[in-house]
Amino acid sequence: MSRTITARAGRRAAAGGGANRWAVLVVLCVSLLLVALDATILHVAVPSLTENLRPGATELLWIVDAYPLVCASLLILFGTLGDRIGRRRVLLLGYGIFGLASAVAALATEPWVLVAARALLGVGGAMIMPATLSLIRTVFPDRRERATAIGIWTAVAAIGAAAGPVLGGFLVEHYWWGSVFLINIPLMALILPLARRLLPESRGSAEGPWDVLGALMAAAGVLGCVLGVKRLGAGEPVLSLPTAGPLLAGALLLVLFVRRQRRRPHPLIDTRLFSRAAFTTSVGCIVLAMLALVGLELIAVQYLQLVLGLTPLETGLRLLPLTFAAMAAGATGSYTLRRIGPRRMVGWGFLLTAGAVLLLTLMGQHDRPLLLTAGFVLLGFGLQTTLFSAYESMLSEAPPRSAGGAAAIGETSYQLGAGMGIALLGSVMNAAYAPGLADVPGVPAAASGAAANSLGEAYQVADRLGGAAGEALHAAARHAFVDGLHLALFVSAGLLLAGAAMALRLPRVMECPVDVEAAVEEAEAAALAEAAALCAPPAEPRPAGPAMVPGQQAGPPADQLPPAASCPVPHPAPGPAEPMTGAATGGH
Repeated sequence: MSRTITARAGRRAAAGGGANRWAVLVVLCVSLLLVALDATILHVAVPSLTENLRPGATELLWIVDAYPLVCASLLILFGTLGDRIGRRRVLLLGYGIFGLASAVAALATEPWVLVAARALLGVGGAMIMPATLSLIRTVFPDRRERATAIGIWTAVAAIGAAAGPVLGGFLVEHYWWGSVFLINIPLMALILPLARRLLPESRGSAEGPWDVLGALMAAAGVLGCVLGVKRLGAGEPVLSLPTAGPLLAGALLLVLFVRRQRRRPHPLIDTRLFSRAAFTTSVGCIVLAMLALVGLELIAVQYLQLVLGLTPLETGLRLLPLTFAAMAAGATGSYTLRRIGPRRMVGWGFLLTAGAVLLLTLMGQHDRPLLLTAGFVLLGFGLQTTLFSAYESMLSEAPPRSAGGAAAIGETSYQLGAGMGIALLGSVMNAAYAPGLADVPGVPAAASGAAANSLGEAYQVADRLGGAAGEALHAAARHAFVDGLHLALFVSAGLLLAGAAMALRLPRVMECPVDVEAAVEEAEAAALAEAAALCAPPAEPRPAGPAMVPGQQAGPPADQLPPAASCPVPHPAPGPAEPMTGAATGGH
């Protein structure tokens, strides 16, 4: 029994990190912060980068898209690889690749070098992101503490995404475009030795061979889907070969991947997780939240810069209330989840976000700072509340051995939702924007067609036209853009309300089940103690038996007695009406 308790305590110390688990969380959050920053920090550096490197249109597209495409496609591969060979090992390797790629990107002198560096950054990011979330699942076995940790984790992700444009704008204004990558190197040099010292190693089940072919199928399938969705977001026709080809190929590969996993005795991802309503609903809520809001965020950035005339740095500062609200939601998320449960928290988060989106429909062609601040505060708090509770519910439904695969599913859902959101809301925006420029007085049809591509291009065409026609085109483009923004906001609100309805499938309360492994071990220890007590010599003398014949021994010698552990323990067989309880069923 003492050996059982000691073993259990040792495993808990190894998994939980002891008193260092909060220091582990700090390291994991800094890791996530770097990855989240790199997803958005380049956006404000594109004009300076274009002027310096002179990339073509295709090269510029790949400079921006290489990182999210590669990162999204490799999440499942590296998430499941961490379950197999060790999540800490994959995370440390990701640090090294991320730092090396940052140095190459900062010093790039040719567009193709920057594209390759951005792709390598995506490889490092795909190693880091699922490893951070799966290590949280392992380091915090108690669900209440884990909820607090995930709240901090999601808040840091929001901080990184929102701080990217602010930090990028500051660096580009004071230094050069390569500085947006160079800042990663000292941070990686600091975090790598800390991670080697503090992070515990953890892995899932290592039974059976690792399915390399399945991992490559998943990577190619996600890459095809994300690439097709991004082309849709860029305005490409749905039935065109560059768009429909990757979409169909990616969907087919993912279907084949799921069928392969169902047939294998030791799959990369346990597809039985999707039979759990809470897991499937949580993943769906993550997709819907990103579908509704990421495309809207990009449109809002264009509104702030092109309609209100703010600089990139001023735009980033206007988005800071959203960041602070997200931090507050993450900090209070664990307490709120315990009080109201996953169903209400996700549902109310969706409703609050929908209300914020509808409030922002009051925006027009003139700056209204108080309205924007109120809308962004409600938006940040509601979105973070939804994402926190969805991630927490999803991760808690997955067993520790599958934490890497579950984290990869969550992150892939996030990326797919973001890509589809850009495509959907971008299409809605264009559907309302382009018709508004069709019949502008004094503007030739060719000029109107060019202006219909984007608001920035409309301004350039208006400047070339000049005079009354240029002013008319400029005003019409602003008006059409605001109309398109309002339509996109209404569509986004509808998606958020659908998410609130989906949340009704989540559990009402935050269930904190007993550690099943510990319960089984305690039951085994109790059974061994019972066996030892039954087989031990009686403490009281037995009544006198029949007289012994002189020279006859009372029983076998003591050294011939069977050991206590081998003594059978009688267990009455349960009858038809008597359910099995206690140790016979593992305490459940």
